[in-house]
Amino acid sequence: MILETVKETITRHDLLKKKDNVLLAFSGGLDSSGMLAVFLELRKEWLLDLFLGHFNHRLRPNANQDEQFVRKVAREHSLPLFVASEDVRSFAKQNRMNLEEAGRKLRYDFLSKTAQKVGGAKIATGHTLNDQAETFFLRLMRGSGLRGLGSIYPVVEGQIIRPFLAVERKDIAEFVQKKGMTFRNDESNLDRNFARNKVRLDLIPFIQEHFEPKIVQRIGKTVTILQEEEDLLKKLSKHEAKKTVLHDNEEVRLDLEAVNTLSRGLARRVVREFIQKLKGDLREISFEDVESILNLEEGKSHSLTKTLLLKREDGQVFLRPELPDKITYAYAWDGSSPLVLEELNLVIEAEKKKRPRSFVFDDDAKAYLDRENIQFPLKVRNRREGDRYQPLGAPGHKKLKEIMRAKSIPLEEREKKPVFISGDEIIWVLGFPVAEKFRICEKTKKVVVLTVTPRD
Repeated sequence: MILETVKETITRHDLLKKKDNVLLAFSGGLDSSGMLAVFLELRKEWLLDLFLGHFNHRLRPNANQDEQFVRKVAREHSLPLFVASEDVRSFAKQNRMNLEEAGRKLRYDFLSKTAQKVGGAKIATGHTLNDQAETFFLRLMRGSGLRGLGSIYPVVEGQIIRPFLAVERKDIAEFVQKKGMTFRNDESNLDRNFARNKVRLDLIPFIQEHFEPKIVQRIGKTVTILQEEEDLLKKLSKHEAKKTVLHDNEEVRLDLEAVNTLSRGLARRVVREFIQKLKGDLREISFEDVESILNLEEGKSHSLTKTLLLKREDGQVFLRPELPDKITYAYAWDGSSPLVLEELNLVIEAEKKKRPRSFVFDDDAKAYLDRENIQFPLKVRNRREGDRYQPLGAPGHKKLKEIMRAKSIPLEEREKKPVFISGDEIIWVLGFPVAEKFRICEKTKKVVVLTVTPRD
C-alpha cells in the first residue's frame, strides 16, 4: 500500500524518472528509515542510483551515536554515504537565527553540494502527511497567507522532492517493522518546548479524539487544494508583474499607481514579486510590509529592512541609495563660548541679552528663547527614539519622529538636526519652532539667542 502511494505521488508531481540519481536525506530516524526501505524497493523497478546524506547537527547528546548508526546502515546496504557536521548553535548565534532555522539552512546547503557531487541528484526527504498537518497548524497560528498555508510542497526548485507527503507516519512504522529495519529515536521529538512537538503530541491528538479522527487526511486534502490554487494565482501575479515591475538598466521599480488598480489580493502578490526581485527572497517580509508599500504616499519612504529603504516618486516605488551611518553625539554646553559640532560641521553660539523690540524668526539658523526658563548647561545631542516636545503654537506634545515625518524630512537629514535640551525638556530642534514653554512672551525681559552656522 505504502509503495503504491509513493509511486502515485512521484508520478503525479513528476518527481523522478527511471535511472535518476537520488540522494536520500538520512537521519536514521523512523521517517528516513521508512524512506530508505521504500527506495530500496523502487530501485529494483526504476533502476535508481541511491546515495545517503547525513548531517550531524551536534545538538543532542546522542548525535554521534546516530551518525555511527547511519554509517552501519550504509555498509549493510552497500550505499555510498556522505556525512557532514557543523556547530549549528554557533552558526545560529552569529547569524541571528533560531536553532531550527540554522540547522535547516546548514543541512540543505550540505545536501545541495553533495547532490552536485554525485551528478546532480534529486534530494529526497522523508516528510510525511503528519509533517504536512503539523506545518499547516503552525502556519495557521502565525497568520500565513495562501502560500504559507500550502505548507510543504512536493517539489522545490526542481531538485528537492518529498515523495512521502501522502503517507501517514503510522503506515511508515508498519512498513519498517514489516521489513525488519531498525531506526533511531530522536529524544528531542518529545520536548514540548518546541511548538511543532506540542502540535504533534497535544493539539492533533486532541482534535482526533474530540472533533475529527481523520484530521491529518483532511488537512492533506485541504493543503493540496491550496497548493493548486496558489500555483494559479502565482501565474496571474507573474503576468501582472511583467507589466508593473519595471527594469531601468539595473534598477527595479514598481508602478504603484498601476498596481493599486488591481484587486487587493493580486496587488499584494505583485508587491511580493517586486520585493523578491529586490532582495532575492521574502525572508522577514511581513503582511504589514506589503501593506505599507501599497499605501505609500507620494514622496514618502518605507524601511523594508535595515539596509533596504524604498521611496515613492512620480507614482513609482524604488530602492533609495544606502543611507550613511547614523550620527551619534552628545555635549554639555554652558554657552560661554561657541560649541563646535564636529559630527555635523556646525558652530553653535549663545548670546544673552535684553528682550529686543523686534526680531526675525529663522528656525533654520536661529532661536529666541526666554532666558528665565532655561537652565545651563544645555544638552546638545542627536535625535533619539521617543523624543517629544511641544512646538510653538502646537496644542500639545508630539513625537519628534512624527513631526519630522509630517514635514517630509528625509531620513538621512533627520540625524543632522541637533536637539537642544534644558533640564530634561527639549527647548529647540534646528529647523523647527522653539518649544511653547520656552517662547518669548510679553513678560519676557531677558532672552537667549541660539545661532547655528556652518563651520568654515
